Amino acid sequence: MSNPFENMDGAYLVLINGEGQYSLWPAFVETPKGWSAVYGQESRQSCLDYINSKWTDMRPASLHALPTLG
Repeated sequence: MSNPFENMDGAYLVLINGEGQYSLWPAFVETPKGWSAVYGQESRQSCLDYINSKWTDMRPASLHALPTLG
């Protein structure tokens, strides 16, 4: 069985958790607890493009309020 996260022809969702972190998720797999679908059911590339356009700060939301060093 091939990896469902790397199926170029598969249908995917974009999930987000309470920390504002995104995940590419195969549409046929149940959404894990603590995550919500925010985009899809679309192609893998469309979902990756969505993630890249929305997730510009990789830090968890709980760290956004902390001052940056430097």
